[in-house]
Amino acid sequence: METRRILMRSLAVAVVIASVIWTTTGEVVYSCCTKVSTAKVTDPIIKITMQNENYPCVKAVIFETKQVKFCSDPKQRWVREKVKQFFKKNNITPRPTSSISD
Repeated sequence: METRRILMRSLAVAVVIASVIWTTTGEVVYSCCTKVSTAKVTDPIIKITMQNENYPCVKAVIFETKQVKFCSDPKQRWVREKVKQFFKKNNITPRPTSSISD
């Protein structure tokens, strides 16, 4: 009877340890674009951010609307045009080091 109690306690401790290890080594959620879309953004843009490549993050232009953020491919022509339109509309001068150019 005592052996069974020790075994159950040991099993309980092992389960607790395993669950702690499992929850700390689970999938990591990144707050960056890990892939880009080629779909055009049609919603009004309120903010644009350029993200550099730094694994697992990919190089992307992030268009922020009231509803959602879009991770877009900076190589797409429409993305470059959208950025230029946004800068012009908001009277923003892009930095010379910007990688979004013709």
